[in-house]
Amino acid sequence: MADIINLSANDLASMLCSRVCHDLINPVGAIGNGLQALTDPAQVEMRDIAQDLIANASKQALAKLEYARLAYGASSTAGTQFDTRECERVANVFFEIVKPELEWQITPVMIAKNRGKLLMNMLLIAAESVPRGGKVTVALSGEPDKEMISIVSTSDPEQKQKTLIPNGVEELVAGNPEEGVDARGIQPFYTGVLARLVDMDVAIKLDGTTFSIVATPK
Repeated sequence: MADIINLSANDLASMLCSRVCHDLINPVGAIGNGLQALTDPAQVEMRDIAQDLIANASKQALAKLEYARLAYGASSTAGTQFDTRECERVANVFFEIVKPELEWQITPVMIAKNRGKLLMNMLLIAAESVPRGGKVTVALSGEPDKEMISIVSTSDPEQKQKTLIPNGVEELVAGNPEEGVDARGIQPFYTGVLARLVDMDVAIKLDGTTFSIVATPK
């Protein structure tokens, strides 16, 4: 078994910042283009389209920023725990801008902050497993501080949907990708970092049209 890669705090922070910038560059750029069109006298006929562009891009940027705050950042949540109601709220906002639907099956509870961050990062991977749409179901079970996180994605081929394991995600979560880790793969790699911090094993499986990612306490 390959050794787990240990990134320095500086490299980890730099790559996560790059990931956030990558996620935001398109919607922020679209807002800029829309504002430019609104102020250009030669594009008066484009104003309605520009306003829609700004509204949609602003929604995307806000959803991605809120999600990054919980998934990557220290968050403004007080103390050392997350309220799963806040996780649910932010996840619902995010899933409004992606193709899959979200089914949240978690009863409101307080969970350790790093477990909450792990859940949110696992959810991102699950969303990417059904890039053309489908359903992502999230569940939490077990006693406090020993919860199992289970996320399942399903797709419908008749709707031209497909289910896949995102490229390289298994090795990245395990922390031992053969080609190392860069900003493109930092999100699943960080998922593995969080799992090891809370002493959990992450299992990833694809069975036909069903993808699952499950974190179980060791």
